[in-house]
Amino acid sequence: MTTIVERHKTLEKNITLLGICALVVVAIGGIVEIAPLFWIDNTIEKVQGVRPYTPLEQAGRDIYVREGCYVCHSQMIRPFRDEVERYGHYSLAAESMYDHPFQWGSKRTGPDLARVGGKYSDSWHVQHLTNPEGVVPESVMPKYGFLAERDLQVADPAANLTALRRVGVPYTDRDITSALADLNAQAAPEADPGDLLKRYPKAQIRDFDGDPSRVTEMDALVAYLQVLGTMVDVNAAAAQEQLAKEKGR
Repeated sequence: MTTIVERHKTLEKNITLLGICALVVVAIGGIVEIAPLFWIDNTIEKVQGVRPYTPLEQAGRDIYVREGCYVCHSQMIRPFRDEVERYGHYSLAAESMYDHPFQWGSKRTGPDLARVGGKYSDSWHVQHLTNPEGVVPESVMPKYGFLAERDLQVADPAANLTALRRVGVPYTDRDITSALADLNAQAAPEADPGDLLKRYPKAQIRDFDGDPSRVTEMDALVAYLQVLGTMVDVNAAAAQEQLAKEKGR
């Protein structure tokens, strides 16, 4: 025992030796964590239903990030009973596979939004964003009513989708060439959506902010919020995930 203590003292006092030993330990840990990734095709189990965001939803997501909504709201429901009972089925990795960057978050001042889509009406979201305390008296959220006064201006929707395709989001050439038309059509019920629903299953086409005369930043943000957690049949996905685990045993 004394010999071990003396050797440890020697290691602690010799900064060069301590640095080398620390490097060796970190290198071994890194190899154990990283090396297996070279022998698997994908670290994310694909789930049926997950699709890229529509141009309008993507614009809303960009506004969500711009306004710092991720600072107070996470989009990651952990597999704990209290979280599942409050927010819904725990988040699946595949649901964030097209997010750049993902919106998992590090804290919650407000509730998790991973499954907020369809939970409230469009008008509720507009009222909540315009005057949070009027809907949730204890809310400390800032007011975002100005979004309804701003016309949605995306410099080049096609360029946005092209950039996302370069990092792995599977937008097609058709998606990219139709980006601007898709963006406007989704928030304008009277417009012809073309094959929007075929290319983006479960996309919601309607006026989101209550003003059908124009497409605003409020339209885009509400469209984004309303799609969160709605793409995947979580029960079927959970069964698929369990089957994959059993096959791997």
